[in-house]
Amino acid sequence: MPLQQASELPSEYDTLQVGIGLYDPDTGTVLDANERLEAMLGYTAEELSEHAISEYTANTYAYSETDFRQRLRTAVTGDPQQFTWRIKRADGELIWTQIHLSRQTTADTHCVRAEVRDITDYYETHHRAELFWRLLRHNLRNEATIIGGNTDRIREHAQNETVREASETVASRVEKLGSMAVSVREIERAVAQSETERVRRHATKAVASVAADVSSVHPEGTITVDEREPMWVSVDEAFEHALTHALENAIVHSETAAPSVEVSVGPSPNTGRVEIRISDTNPPIPDNEIDALSTPAEITSTSHGSGVGLFVMKWCVESLGGEIKFERSDSRGNTVYFYLPPKAQPADGSVDPGQPR
Repeated sequence: MPLQQASELPSEYDTLQVGIGLYDPDTGTVLDANERLEAMLGYTAEELSEHAISEYTANTYAYSETDFRQRLRTAVTGDPQQFTWRIKRADGELIWTQIHLSRQTTADTHCVRAEVRDITDYYETHHRAELFWRLLRHNLRNEATIIGGNTDRIREHAQNETVREASETVASRVEKLGSMAVSVREIERAVAQSETERVRRHATKAVASVAADVSSVHPEGTITVDEREPMWVSVDEAFEHALTHALENAIVHSETAAPSVEVSVGPSPNTGRVEIRISDTNPPIPDNEIDALSTPAEITSTSHGSGVGLFVMKWCVESLGGEIKFERSDSRGNTVYFYLPPKAQPADGSVDPGQPR
């Protein structure tokens, strides 16, 4: 039976919200399409069968019909393909799509099934956000450097105490801007980090390693790490950033000369996930600091704190497949909880494969 006649989609496919098309892997011809794909591209199935792939690919897109057809040939051998493609609709509008190709056998004939999703909103939003982060990080760093340099000059040549005090205030704000630029970079890297960059570690040793680094920078504080039960976890730089912020916050916001921070590592009593508890005796974290993490309301200068450390903690932990929780006492004391997916101990029985750097 000819491929064109043998390759027709079941009528049930017209009820799907994802575009489905059948391709001839040799010619790149569309053999059939469901209603969702027709609406997405602006062509009927019959019109698509008469068009070359290049006719509905954006003219400015770097990939060509040759690339698409190569993916079709690869998919028909049993090796599924997933990729992003920019399409030019019949009305000239350009959209971004995610395409998944897989082999489909009909009447002893092999063709390729394409599942097509319109990801234009997600794709453009993602890239706008990416650009925003880069501009924000770059501008914060550069402006802070310029302001800091001029502040030092003012302080050196100040003729009275008032000017010197003002320059000290500016200098402290510049330092905060600089740390904010670092935090933005940490968030950006956490969001983009790949699972292949993670290392499986003994949870308590991973925590103790970060605690030792923080203690070397803040010798005035005492960090105690207690293990309730040995557990393993996959970590990367995001883990280090999140835990560093949690420990440093507990030390620098203390009202005592010798801050004490207690860290407990073990299984969550409810879910069995790796639970890392960081407890201090500081004043409670303000409500607006916590609310800003989850409330999509407009943030004003009077409704949020001066730093982004809590955001770094939240997004870094979530990038590892976990979540974060805060508990505050009415008088004094905060406990930050990190919940992370538990991992099995490495099969080779190694004690700890090393820390991510």
